[in-house]
Amino acid sequence: MTKRISVICSYLPKARVFADVGCDHGYCTEYMLKNGLCERAYISDISKGSLQKAEKLLSRFIEEGTCIPVCADGLSGINEPCDCVLIAGMGGEEIVHILSTTPLPERFVLQPMKNAEKVRAFLLSRGASISEDFTFYDGKYYDLIAGDADGGGRQDRYTDFELTFGRGNLKAPSDDFLNMVRTERDKLRARLSHKMSANSRAELSERLRYYEEVADVFEDDL
Repeated sequence: MTKRISVICSYLPKARVFADVGCDHGYCTEYMLKNGLCERAYISDISKGSLQKAEKLLSRFIEEGTCIPVCADGLSGINEPCDCVLIAGMGGEEIVHILSTTPLPERFVLQPMKNAEKVRAFLLSRGASISEDFTFYDGKYYDLIAGDADGGGRQDRYTDFELTFGRGNLKAPSDDFLNMVRTERDKLRARLSHKMSANSRAELSERLRYYEEVADVFEDDL
């Protein structure tokens, strides 16, 4: 099991019905079922080939009836409410699209490959509460966002920096997060040394400003 999968699994809560959307090999569902963390699990993938990989790994649970494979887009093929949904390895916009088609699950664990800020903004706009929001490294940098659909009736407001980087990262920055900030800052500086259109330069300069401001705050740690 890779570090990425281990990190994701460590934040999966106990659930009655669990759904692993875009399940790929099905390792996270295997973790849930083997450890008795759910009564029933759905593995869902839009790709029949990807779903077959998970079906092979989870064949025993499928035969027992505790794992139900669904070849579908997002949650569209699951015909009962799931109190915990995992969506990992997709772009942020795709995650937002999937969650926009249904009421938010009671609990969610999300690992967007990019555009994490769009996932944060969407969740907050739907009244969700984000309890975990941090960056970790396993060959590349990943964001993990977890929480509950019910934000307790409060409208939690994030600053632009919290939307961009994650509140957890800014409150208690890990070495992985600080290394990511330094790496991205240096990449943006290098890109800005090349010729480009005025619009591209302005966009990259604005992104660099965010990274430099965060780097300045944690300068002693970088």
